[in-house]
Amino acid sequence: MLVLGWHGGVRPPHADTPGFGYSSHDGAAALVRDGQVIAAIEEERLTRIKHTNFFPAEAIRFCLNAGGVTLADVDLVAFDAQEPVLDEFLTLCALINPDEPLVGGRQWIAALFDRHFGGDVASKLRFCKHHLAHICSAIYPSGFASGLAVALDGEGDRLSGVVASFDDSSIVTHREYSAAQSLGALYTSMISLLGYRRFDEYKVMGLAPYGDPAKYRSLFDQFYTLRPDGDFEIVPDDVKIRLVAEHGLVPHIRRKGQAFTDVHRDLAAAMQSTLETIAMHVFEHFQRVTGATRLAYSGGVAHNCTLNGRLLACGLFDDVFVQPAAHDAGNAIGAALAAARDAGARMTPQKLSHVFFGSSVGSDADVAARLGDWSGLVDAERCEDIAERAAALIAGGAVIGWVQGQSEFGPRALGNRSILADPRPADHKRLINEMVKKREGYRPFAPAVVEERLHDYFDVPVTCARLPFMIFVVRVREHMRVALGAVTHVDGTARVQTVDARTNPRFHALIRAFEARTGVGVLLNTSFNNDAEPIVDSIDDAVACFLTTGIQYLVVGDSLVSRKAGAPAGGCRSLTPRLRAHQKLVRRGGCNRPERRHAIESIANSHFVAQASVDISEDAFELLLSDGRRHPADATRDEALTRELLDLWSRRAITLTPPR
Repeated sequence: MLVLGWHGGVRPPHADTPGFGYSSHDGAAALVRDGQVIAAIEEERLTRIKHTNFFPAEAIRFCLNAGGVTLADVDLVAFDAQEPVLDEFLTLCALINPDEPLVGGRQWIAALFDRHFGGDVASKLRFCKHHLAHICSAIYPSGFASGLAVALDGEGDRLSGVVASFDDSSIVTHREYSAAQSLGALYTSMISLLGYRRFDEYKVMGLAPYGDPAKYRSLFDQFYTLRPDGDFEIVPDDVKIRLVAEHGLVPHIRRKGQAFTDVHRDLAAAMQSTLETIAMHVFEHFQRVTGATRLAYSGGVAHNCTLNGRLLACGLFDDVFVQPAAHDAGNAIGAALAAARDAGARMTPQKLSHVFFGSSVGSDADVAARLGDWSGLVDAERCEDIAERAAALIAGGAVIGWVQGQSEFGPRALGNRSILADPRPADHKRLINEMVKKREGYRPFAPAVVEERLHDYFDVPVTCARLPFMIFVVRVREHMRVALGAVTHVDGTARVQTVDARTNPRFHALIRAFEARTGVGVLLNTSFNNDAEPIVDSIDDAVACFLTTGIQYLVVGDSLVSRKAGAPAGGCRSLTPRLRAHQKLVRRGGCNRPERRHAIESIANSHFVAQASVDISEDAFELLLSDGRRHPADATRDEALTRELLDLWSRRAITLTPPR
């Protein structure tokens, strides 16, 4: 059985209708045949809109192409929402805006597919409960024949979580948690005290170890009440605000860009402690009443790697599987698996070994041709042993971009779209945060360790042989913390990834080559992107990130890439500037009036772009208005325009691409 699963908004891609759409972030698609994933990718990797809430047309198109099929070949099309919920939402949209058609969810989605791919899918559509998709995305890739399944997140289908038992023939629900009990919403609402917003939760998780949770425990204890039988209550937002004010915290609220104080660090620690307390209340109760020895876990809260590390170490379960794409994008896989199950397909849990389901860099010839298009700015050298060459550069202090094979599905770069560096110098954390990520200096980086050396460096249960998805925080062995200074967090922990020779032989060979030179079988691994974009997907994405950050070298396949002298400034005049598909040019004010303003604006929701509006000069405006028909060299050789274009490029406000 061939099933196309997808998650995302139902707003047409790039439609300039900001108020419309089933606002479901992190759009993605997956193609699943007989329970096995053939292809899966997040829409943001292709459209370059972080957390996009558009209909994931490009992700769907990618999956069909990767599978060598058309929509007509697909047996079922599965969406991770209940049909009545979508029907009600579309009715509300039509009532708010009388220009919108009054149609049902099935009709609306069928029209979207027909518009983008041709053909009628109405009879193939399957609507899957949001949290059923979450737990199915964890159950079947866990490889467990039976166990406890838990999904905890923000909200979906008016719920925030579910607990179930499963075996080879059934899934039995024990508890559903309402939207008012959302642990994800609790965490998100409180991080606003720290100058953060939705999608910044992981930043607070990294800040928490710097603080003392006891300082504000009395405040946070008032936000919730633990009830018998794994139940709990969370107070409404207005009560939280009143309690925050009563504790005198309003003057300490941090705004974006302000320095962190001890108050902020202690608040982060209290928030993390509160999340763990409530979640462990759930896990402990349902393990006790079911006797389950294995846990399959998903939902946005499952990306809290510190909580996951506690689950791994506490001994509550013999084995814990966390879906590596535990957020809503992973529901593309979960919805497909749930639809196949409901259709009677035989579903056999099979341990997930990797998530390399995305775009491929192609053959050696493809890589050479694409890098050749950038030859005005970079030099590319093909190496006989790229692992040895890269290991020598890293051991010598270089920070490199590493692009191989197919891109990863999910939010982690696991060795195919990574930035890599020496894990030993503690100052590397500050250096990479400044020169590449342009982010807060406290933010930690992850260690990638060859699987066979896991227990030498990290304190994990003896029964744990592999942690391949960078989703558990564990303790670094005390005698190794100085040697792993760049990847050991302030509390002596690290978010570890194991690498084995079967699923990623080239990355494994690189770490081994580095170990042969340095005696350390670990590399610093972080996602290949800057602060304004999703993880790179294509070779063009990788070159753009390389040229606009401080990364010293780029490796694509067997090719070692370096900058030409003067690049990128000297070579950018040969590149073509364009807007991205979700952007538009805006000119305001009358002719020759002082208030005249030129800007690039996004039609995407402000939650999903780094900057919704960017002011630009009139020269840049006119150049972009030509939509690629003019090059910077044709317009002017003004250095100010060159600098402006490079700045816009580095902020991902425009694209600069070489002629094909």
